[in-house]
Formats: sequence, C-alpha cells, structure tokens
Amino acid sequence: MGTITNHPKVNLTQTRTYCETLKSDLKETFFPDNPFGGFKSLPPGRRVWYGLKYYVPILEWGPKYTLAYFRSDLLAGLTIASLAIPQGISYARLAGLPPIIGLYSSFVPPLIYAVFGSSKNLAVGTVAAASLLLASIIENDVTYAENPELYVNIFFTAAFFTGVMQAVLGFLRLGILVDFLSRSTITGFMGGTASIIILQQLKGMLGMTHFTTKTNLISVLHAIFHYRHEWRWESFVLGICFLVFLLLAKHLKEKMPKLFWVSAIAPLLVVILGGLFAFLVKGEEHGIPIVGELKKGINPLSIAHLTFKGKHLSVALKAGVLSGFLALAEGIAVGRSLALLKDEQIDGNKEMIAYGLMNVAGSFTSCYLTTGPFSKSAVNYHAGCKTQMSNVFMSICIMLVLLFLAPLFKYTPLVALSAIIIVAMIGLIEIHEYKRLYKVDKFDFIVCMAAFIGVVMFTMVIGLSVSVGLSLIRALIYVARPATCKLGNIPGTDIYLEMKQYTDACDVPGVLVLQLTSPIYFASAGYLRERISRWVQDEQNKRDKSEADLQLVILEFGGVTAIDNSGIGMLFEVRKNLEKQGIKVAITNPRQEVAEKLVAAKFVESLGEEWIFLSIKEAIAAWLFTLHEAINKEVQV
Repeated sequence: MGTITNHPKVNLTQTRTYCETLKSDLKETFFPDNPFGGFKSLPPGRRVWYGLKYYVPILEWGPKYTLAYFRSDLLAGLTIASLAIPQGISYARLAGLPPIIGLYSSFVPPLIYAVFGSSKNLAVGTVAAASLLLASIIENDVTYAENPELYVNIFFTAAFFTGVMQAVLGFLRLGILVDFLSRSTITGFMGGTASIIILQQLKGMLGMTHFTTKTNLISVLHAIFHYRHEWRWESFVLGICFLVFLLLAKHLKEKMPKLFWVSAIAPLLVVILGGLFAFLVKGEEHGIPIVGELKKGINPLSIAHLTFKGKHLSVALKAGVLSGFLALAEGIAVGRSLALLKDEQIDGNKEMIAYGLMNVAGSFTSCYLTTGPFSKSAVNYHAGCKTQMSNVFMSICIMLVLLFLAPLFKYTPLVALSAIIIVAMIGLIEIHEYKRLYKVDKFDFIVCMAAFIGVVMFTMVIGLSVSVGLSLIRALIYVARPATCKLGNIPGTDIYLEMKQYTDACDVPGVLVLQLTSPIYFASAGYLRERISRWVQDEQNKRDKSEADLQLVILEFGGVTAIDNSGIGMLFEVRKNLEKQGIKVAITNPRQEVAEKLVAAKFVESLGEEWIFLSIKEAIAAWLFTLHEAINKEVQV
C-alpha cells in the first residue's frame, strides 16, 4: 500500500545518550529556574563570586544600598518591631514557653535572614500555628509544669531539626516536597488552628489558671466549663475592651489603608496600656493575671542544652519536621504573594536555605521556630520596606528592649495577649475562600474541610495528615486515571478540538481522533488500553449504516510528556487489537523523549515510520491518500 511521502516528517533519528537524558531530567527537576545559566561564559574566579552572591543575597544588594533605602527600611523596621514585641510574647505563651523566649526569637533569626534571605518584604518572627503545633506534640512527652528546663530544651532541639531539614532541602533543591502542602490544605489547616487558638484564649480572657493541654474542640470546651469556678469578670471586661480597640484599629486600616500603622502599633499600645492599668490597680490581686518576671539581657547560648538522647530525641525530631514543613509552606507563600505585588520574584530554594540557617542559629541562641508570618510581613510591606535591612532594624529594637526594657513588660495582663492573639487569628479563618473553593473545585473544598475538621475535632497532626493524604490520593488518581478526549474538526479550518467542549466540531468520516494528555506510566497503562478500546467500541456502535466504518484511530501525543515500558507495551497491544479489526493506528506530534523510547523499543518499526505525523491534518491526508490508492488498484484489477 502506498503512502504520501512529501509531508514533513517527525524527527525520529535524533537520539540522546543515557547520560544526556539523565542530565536533562535532573536539570528540569532540581533547576527549573536555571539559576546558574549565565555562569558558563564567566571566568572561574567570577563564577565563584557569582555563586557566593547567589547563596548570600546581601552581597548582591548590599553594595547598592542607599540613604533613601535606609530611611524606608528604618521606618518599616520600627513599625514591625512594635508588632514583634506583643506577638513574640503572645506566641511564646501560646507554645507554653516563657514569654522572654518569644523576644529572643525576634532578635537573632531576623539578623540571619537579612544576610541569606531573598525576599525584600518578609519580616521574620514566630507564628501561632507552628507554636501550637509544637506545643501539642511536645506536651505528649513532657509539660512545662512537669519539667520546665526539659520542655524548653526540646523546643530548642526541635528548632535545630527544623533548620537542618530546611537547609538540606534548600541545598538539594527539593522545594518540590513543600508543594505537597496544597493551598487548600494550608487554608483549612490555618482556619482550624485559628479556631482552636481562639477558643484556647478564653482561658486568658476569663482569667483562668487551669486548662487542658489538648487542642481538640471537645477537650477545650470541657476545660472551659469544668473550671468555670475560676472565671473572673474583671479579666473578661478588660479583655472585651482590648478586643474592641484592636478590631476598631483593624477596621480603620481596611477603610483607610494609609493608616495601616495604627493597626500595626495597636497591639503594642494594648500591651503598654494594659501593663499600666494592671500596675496601677494591682490587677493580679483583682482577677487579672499578669505575665510575670522578664529578665534583662540578650539571648543566652543554648547549644549545650540541645537534647539528643532517649525518647525526647524522636519527639523533637517529629515536632521539628512537621512544624518545619508547615513553616516553610507559610513563609514561602507569604514571600511569593508579597513579591508579586512589586513585580519581583523570590527563589523558594534560597528561602529554604535562609530559613534553615536562621533556625539552626536560633536553636543555638535560645530561640524556637521562626518563619515569615503573614501579619508582620504585610505590615513590613505596607510600611514601605525596600530591602531585608528592615529585619535588622527590627532586631536592633528588640535588642534594646531585651537590654533595657524587658522587665517593664512583667505587668502585661495575660488577657491583653489573649486579645491580641484572637484578633490576629480571626483573619486566618477565610470563610470567603471556603465559599470560593466550594464553587470552583468540590474536591479542593473537601481537602480544605478535612484539614479544618481534623484540626478542630481531633489533633493538628491528624488534620494535616488527612488533608495531605487526600491531596496525594487525588494526585495518584490523576496519574492512574489520566484524561482522554475525542477531537473533532472545526468546519472550515485545520483545527481539531475536544468535541464535548466545542459542540460545532465535526467527526471525520472513518476516523477517530483521541488526545492523550498525560504521561503514560505503569499505573495508567492498563486504564488507557481499556479506555481506548471503549472509545473505539462506542464509535463503532454509534455510526449509522450509511456512515463509513471506522478505519483509522489517531492518537494525538502532544500532551504525553513521558512513557515507560508498560506504556509502550500498552501501545503494542492497542495496535495489535485494532489491526485485527481492520483499523489502522497513527500517532501525531510525539515529544522527543517519547519518540526516542518508541524507536528504541521498535514500536516505530512495528507501526511503520510512515504512520507517525506532525499533525492530525497530515495524518488524515496520508490516510485519504492511501485509501484513494487502494481504491484505484481495486478498479484496475
């Protein structure tokens, strides 16, 4: 049977060695952004310098620093410092740690990030979700009341493991692992965590002294009402006043964005005014518990207190890894979202290295886990920060507080910290996002709600695990059950589109065009074989007697980015089964990686090189040509 020979042909002769293929695959996996692409043309000495600047960004922007940048960063640094003080104390209390550790954690890590971080907008500090997650894991092993020193040391050790994990992931460019925490998972997890944190703050709002260490809804509500004899109306009334003030400041920022600084300094004003009030009225004697002693001095070294023995090691490792992944996902997401507002880009792998180094350094200097909290980073952005130096100015402010002012915060009412946390957490319950997910993607909504309900009803680890598990199941389903669709011709054009979506697309008599849209692996090979057979059977059943019989199946391979041995075996089976029915198979637009394997497996030889085309139009034209030749031969006979 003749074939048309003058159409452009798919390049099936160009092959690559295994090393070339492996190098290309590794480059696409670990260096999709090609960060060292411009290094080849540089002499060795400059390559080293540019490589150093890549990993230490301050070498890039530091020499270009100007007085105008200094003024902007100084203002931003002072602004976020006013937020860092109350948040540091509040989140340390949330983690069950001494409040001073929250201030320590706002001093050293920001300095490290200013050197190694790539985001100009990120403000480093502790976060509520990670604080509660760490506490919920570590308190299963030991509580602060049982052994304060060991409890604190496990937090430091967890921060060390967090830092090591983050730095290793960054150096190995394994940021892809963080992507398994989908946006839906993070949204649901943060919302559930915020809900539990708000309920837990009723302890401070009501002036209670006893409470549960568990984080699920039932346990928290049971503790609130079980210890109702400890409720103090004085603390509750003061807390409502603080809440109203903070919510009004937040509302003012939303209505008048230029007054963002009012909302930024409101928590510090609450701490200062609350401390003055508690001092003047002797609040501790009237049902208003206070923070207590805060010692002066900068961070003491804690490297000798890291715990690497016994069962405490596994607890610290688990807490560090889980909270580290969560902190990475939150910090990178915040950095990217703020960078987009300035038409900038940040490197996720460089960010992981910066997070890792600052957490390792923090673990050596009495700090627990830090990342880039959204609230503080948003304030940094709105305050007009220009570079990472805003973190340095914030650290200097915290250092001055630690050296001279820390004892003044001893009179801070716990109810003030609870009010600050409640207002901060309200913004994390994104009801509008839940509604949007329900409208856009029901499965994403289920993933989100699994995280939310799992955190609220069970534990934070269960909520996170179930949600990530559902996300992975969905990804596996996409791999094992890839989409296929039937294409039809748009009349008057050479365009072929999905017939289900474009109702004016028409069948080509005697031809079935199927588009495969994903890699063909062992997990999906069996399904695709059955799905192609069903497409063919459905096509044969629906054709009228007046229509031409199905004679050609075209497999459009433009979306098939890879294929393995099981996939190639499936193609052999499909071809064999269809040709038994007198149906020819053609393939269009195979990618180089796929074409190389089809040639090596001798599938091309079996099918015939003349049945592999650049486009659907050429495949149909070639089939019509061969059909016409066959008819002419029959007439001549």
